[in-house]
Amino acid sequence: MFASVDPVILARIQFAANITFHILFPTISISLAWVLLFFKLRYGKTGDESWMDAYRVWVKIFALTFALGVVSGITMSFQFGTNWPGYMETVGNIAGPLLAYEVLTAFFLEATFLGIMLFGMRRVSNRMHTIATLLVAGGTTLSAFWILALNSWMQTPAGFEMIDGRAHVVSWLAVIFNPSFPYRLVHMLLASGLTVAFLLAGISAYRWLRHDRSREVMHSLRTGVMLAAMLIPLQIVAGDLHGLNTLHHQPAKIAAMEGIWKTEKGAPAVLFGLPNATTRQNDFEIAIPKLASIYLTHKADGEILGIDAFADRHPPVAPLFFAFRIMVGVCLLMLAVSWLGAWQIRRRGAPAPWLARVLVAMTFSGWIALVAGWYVTEIGRQPYLVYGVLTTAQAASKVPATMIGSTLAMYLSLYLVLIVAYISVVFHLARKAGQPGAGPAIATPQPVLAHPRSPQ
Repeated sequence: MFASVDPVILARIQFAANITFHILFPTISISLAWVLLFFKLRYGKTGDESWMDAYRVWVKIFALTFALGVVSGITMSFQFGTNWPGYMETVGNIAGPLLAYEVLTAFFLEATFLGIMLFGMRRVSNRMHTIATLLVAGGTTLSAFWILALNSWMQTPAGFEMIDGRAHVVSWLAVIFNPSFPYRLVHMLLASGLTVAFLLAGISAYRWLRHDRSREVMHSLRTGVMLAAMLIPLQIVAGDLHGLNTLHHQPAKIAAMEGIWKTEKGAPAVLFGLPNATTRQNDFEIAIPKLASIYLTHKADGEILGIDAFADRHPPVAPLFFAFRIMVGVCLLMLAVSWLGAWQIRRRGAPAPWLARVLVAMTFSGWIALVAGWYVTEIGRQPYLVYGVLTTAQAASKVPATMIGSTLAMYLSLYLVLIVAYISVVFHLARKAGQPGAGPAIATPQPVLAHPRSPQ
């Protein structure tokens, strides 16, 4: 079945499947940890037990998410050796230490103090439990820092020199803080925040529609909607700045994203079209004249390089073209829904039933925008694995197509089961939390610490 397929294509699909599944969970755990810390701090300031009720519900979802993120990350890391040996052979002097820093400084921190978050409420003081939550939240963000430092370096490599076909570090500061790193880090952290905001709002709206109108539900719902309303404008600005950075360092990616086939001044913004690689144009194109040049160069007659400027060293146009529009479309939908939700909550105290249903439908909308954006980033780097340094074909292994194909089929089957199970469990926890007399699965702090402002 797979014998006639290019092994490199299969290896790319397999890695894409693994990283697509894996990235879903760190995206939630990064920002959900900070939301949990917010719940704890609100409890500490107000003494309102409903904030701790929210903490108890969401810490279980956090633990489930963290576990799946760890397991899928381990599977993904194996593929550097099995499918892409040329990658570590060529740039292992850079990738290896950065991955090790992530494990040593971030993962151990998260894994250690997560146990205190889950089981330490009766064993440590309220203050120490809050500190444990803070350390886990810091660990998740530190993990994102190191992983994005490596990924950004692969997009805009800096601070190294090639000796005998291998990359050697000249400056670790230049490697870590490479030209695209600040933009990617901010863009990813905001994407994580938006993913969690709509997860909070969607699950809480689901409980609200099931007539669970407790203060804990309203706290979570309000937090999710307000967080989304605040973050989405910041994400739009960050995305624009990231795009300008990409135009400077990876113009071929921008040309594919925008569907610009020929270099031109006053390039139009293509709203819709069907990229045709054979005729090298967009069929059924709907475009606004000069708009792409305006937002990319800030000049109506600014020149934008087209696909024709890069010979065969450019990414496939159609996947980037559509993925970029999916990402932007979901982003605009998030803007409309979150702002309308924030207005309704401030005015009425709760969303209208129809809007609550929209929030439930958008519970995992952050995942859609995230995966689309990730595909733009990763496919847009092609044909390189490390931009301008190492091509994908050079890094690939000699594993037969049939073997890669069989493991790909197993991965896809397993991931489908796990993602369905994860979503089912999240909604099950939401229903269980809304049942009368369900009771907390995690105990409240020790009686001697009943006053939230205790100095202990």
